[in-house]
Amino acid sequence: MDADQLYSKIFETACDGVLITDLESVSVLIANPAAAAMHGYTQETFRGLQLTSLVHADSQPGFSRFVELINQGGQFETLAEHVRRDDSLFSVEWRAVAFTYQGRKCALALLRDVSRRVKAEDRFQQRIGVRANEQSILLEISKTLASELDLQPGLILDQMGRLIKYTHAGLFTLDDSTLVALAVRGTDELEKSMPVRIQLNGKRYLEALFNGHSPIRIADLWSDEPSAKFLRSLLQDEASVMLEGVQSWMWVPLVAKQRLLGGIGIAYTARSYFTPHLANLAMTIANLAAVAIVNAELYEHAQELAALQERQRLARNLHDAVNQSLFSAGLIAEVLPRIWEKEPEQARRSLKDLRRLIRGALAEMRSLLAELRPSTLIDTELSDLLRQLGNAFTGRTGIPVAVTVSGAGSVPADVQVAAYRICQEGMNNIAKHARASNVSIDLRFESTGLELCLKDDGCGFVTSELTPTGSFGLSMMRERAEAAGAVLTVSSQPEKGTEIILRWDRQEES
Repeated sequence: MDADQLYSKIFETACDGVLITDLESVSVLIANPAAAAMHGYTQETFRGLQLTSLVHADSQPGFSRFVELINQGGQFETLAEHVRRDDSLFSVEWRAVAFTYQGRKCALALLRDVSRRVKAEDRFQQRIGVRANEQSILLEISKTLASELDLQPGLILDQMGRLIKYTHAGLFTLDDSTLVALAVRGTDELEKSMPVRIQLNGKRYLEALFNGHSPIRIADLWSDEPSAKFLRSLLQDEASVMLEGVQSWMWVPLVAKQRLLGGIGIAYTARSYFTPHLANLAMTIANLAAVAIVNAELYEHAQELAALQERQRLARNLHDAVNQSLFSAGLIAEVLPRIWEKEPEQARRSLKDLRRLIRGALAEMRSLLAELRPSTLIDTELSDLLRQLGNAFTGRTGIPVAVTVSGAGSVPADVQVAAYRICQEGMNNIAKHARASNVSIDLRFESTGLELCLKDDGCGFVTSELTPTGSFGLSMMRERAEAAGAVLTVSSQPEKGTEIILRWDRQEES
């Protein structure tokens, strides 16, 4: 085989397109089968075509110096969009040099179809752009949440919606063994169902929702998968509205220092919607939200330490507690003369109720005045402060409180304030959760320190089931005790009540 035959063989069998173009007419003189095929032509119909009919109009400006560069002996290189015979587009990489053909100065061009590479690069650049946009939004979300000292649950859900499309969403906080929705987004029916409450019956529910601080993705919540069954078992009664019209679900725990604060649940209409990438985004936002929740708690505690109580809250307490007691007392006093004439024995019982309500209102008022003047918590005897708490509690709830004090002495101001606050928080928990009939407060002053015992005969609970998350109220009481150099112990059993003991020893005083 001579050289001409060899070159002809290479020309015909080359995988890339090869063109010989006339520089005067800028038309195709000869093309190999690959060049014709990639454009959808036969070799015969391909010859004589103008380059302008092969190159898309958007890419033609790049050919403005094609003839000039070739005539100057240069090499022409470009990436252009070409047009097939059926008008579809594809990407072509050009390399052309001067070439003499049949005595004429022409251009020899090598054409390579790089559509797949270009599309892959476009997708890669698109992903980079999407990721950059996500990072930018996450930074904005971080700044937005960090700038809010007061917790705004709705804002957290709105910010999540910027990155993750959802049909329903809810932000839940853990209150003892109950998930309480602080904010929801979705249908009018869902938003009207607030506040949604989900009871968690046992430690296994907490551990399942904690999930090792990882999201839970459910591709089809109506399937027989264990995670889907578990979710349906949780979202019952008033919470079942969150299941309506959706198929995908994702739960993202809100965790700070291995303490489960709550979680964010989001749902979507289509199956298998929440991808691992969306789960990672949601987890990032959840971590930011957890920081926002902790910051809001710290801010609230800082306010409490600085002023011991906000005047607005005191005004609400004055209205809700004292005003309610006085209103009830007023009603009894108004009807008492008529009752006395008809049923003296019932009137005597009403007199006892009237006395209880008035004593409770007075005690509540003294407590509120102590809040307005924080020095009162230090200047007043601890035993008197605890009696005021007991009287106020009885007046508010009707539950009798027995206060016993043994010994006498004084303790540092931070210990006295901690003892008062812990007792106050414990009695609030009793009023809300214990369903107790009797409460006792036992204060003992000893030469070695102080012991305060708060006990009720209520429903109690299993203390081991507070892990891994614990109770927010109890954790705050423990933090107060530790800050004052004291030790707090909690004992409880179902249906056998709860006992909280605060112990402070003088040798631990710093």
